[in-house]
Amino acid sequence: MTTTGDTMTAQVLPETMRVSLLEGEHRLSLADRPVPVPGPHEVLVRIAAVGVCGSDTHYFEHGRIGPFIVDSPLVLGHEASGTIVAVGSDVDPGRIGSRVSIEPQKPCRECTECKAGRYNLCSNMEFYATPPIDGAFAEFALIDHDFAHDVPDSISDEAAALIEPLSVGIWASQKAGVTAGSRVLIAGAGPIGVIAAQVAREFGATEVHVTDISEERLAFALEHGATHGHVAGEDLSALSVDAFIDASGAAPAIRGGIAAVRPAGRVVLVGLGADGLEIPVNLLQNRELALTGVFRYANTWPIAIALLAAGRVDLDALVTGRFGLDDVEAALTSGRAPGSMKAVVLPGR
Repeated sequence: MTTTGDTMTAQVLPETMRVSLLEGEHRLSLADRPVPVPGPHEVLVRIAAVGVCGSDTHYFEHGRIGPFIVDSPLVLGHEASGTIVAVGSDVDPGRIGSRVSIEPQKPCRECTECKAGRYNLCSNMEFYATPPIDGAFAEFALIDHDFAHDVPDSISDEAAALIEPLSVGIWASQKAGVTAGSRVLIAGAGPIGVIAAQVAREFGATEVHVTDISEERLAFALEHGATHGHVAGEDLSALSVDAFIDASGAAPAIRGGIAAVRPAGRVVLVGLGADGLEIPVNLLQNRELALTGVFRYANTWPIAIALLAAGRVDLDALVTGRFGLDDVEAALTSGRAPGSMKAVVLPGR
């Protein structure tokens, strides 16, 4: 154990680390940066695995997501796991050596939303890989100690990183009110759709219908949570499900999904689509449907870790590509390859 100022470390750490930087649209570079020093309430994590999210790809391709613009070099990646190697002065040094899953956000804890427990809606949020906050495509990263969640050895580094998208699926099912006996429709059989299907089943749904344009992805979904698969475009208005979760962002899928919801049912929008959307307002009104979005998550990591530790959710099966920091561009574009589901970046590779 080494003490440096107010920081406790397990060993002598290097002075610099490698990071992947997004310089602008379709422009990445590798750079050396100083290894960050944890503040009083922070821990330093040696990053083991980072999942590639659709938002990472969107920043790479477009340089922005809505109001968040990449106007200076940015480290992407927010689905991360690793090992704590240093802690700040107010953190128990016994945490050094712990394997953790990173909840990649830092709320202010003082605003109205934070005090109401909705810290995901904090107006002063610092979130990994959202300009100007750097993410985890790096050898090391900092996070507040209570957002570094210990994981048991039964959970792999890659699955620990994918607790972040699992949390999106958990939050979506909670917003959708999924419970014992629920009938659920999910649009999109990508990683979030498949994860949402697994979560819905574990929350008690007896029917989980999934739609997608890819029959290959539908087959995968049927092996991982879905009870029924439907080719996108099929008329599902007669389903009369309790809840519809969109994980596609596709306007036709959203309109078709809304039409399949029973009176007083719920519609949850998760997928990243266009800024504007034409929706069937008459159905929302006449059926008194509840329509909501999903913006990240709050208090989901304990649930996610419990599901994984009990073997109730399979995240390792989602991983179809592994890349080092030298190959981040290949990781960001790997989703175009047939059969691709989820890419992970391994900074130590």
